[in-house]
Amino acid sequence: MTDSSTQPAPLTIVVLTEDTLADADVVKILALHDDPRLTYRVLVPADTERNMLVSFVDHLGLGNLREALSDVLRREPAATEAKSEAADQLAESLAAFTSAGATADGRIVEDDPLPALKAAVAAGWVREIVVVTYPHAVEDTFHRDWASRARDLLQVPVLHLYSGTSELG
Repeated sequence: MTDSSTQPAPLTIVVLTEDTLADADVVKILALHDDPRLTYRVLVPADTERNMLVSFVDHLGLGNLREALSDVLRREPAATEAKSEAADQLAESLAAFTSAGATADGRIVEDDPLPALKAAVAAGWVREIVVVTYPHAVEDTFHRDWASRARDLLQVPVLHLYSGTSELG
């Protein structure tokens, strides 16, 4: 029988992102931790279930009228298209970690990433979860965003960063 108090602390940071991580996002994430032994696992959902109304309100709330109108006209992507886009986002995000000198791997997950986060935490190798999204007025306000849901469900620290900014969600 192993004494759990002698087991090493988990050395993986899970990064859940809805888009390609910018180099600046990766630099911010790496600056949060001063442990060269850490590895990063990037999860990118294959987004096949876009909510047009929520997206429309998000863009209007940010003053992006052109994007709001574009959302009304946009169709939901087919599963293969969504997975292809997620694969590209994952590859570019992993390249950003590698170019910053970090060890990272990742995978594509389903539309709702919470089951993948739950499985990772249950496996015992997650120290922290960093969620990187764009601001979402409706989800953030009503705490239905990925970070809020992960905080409610999981017993690890969850940090929510807004992509391309220094703002916390």
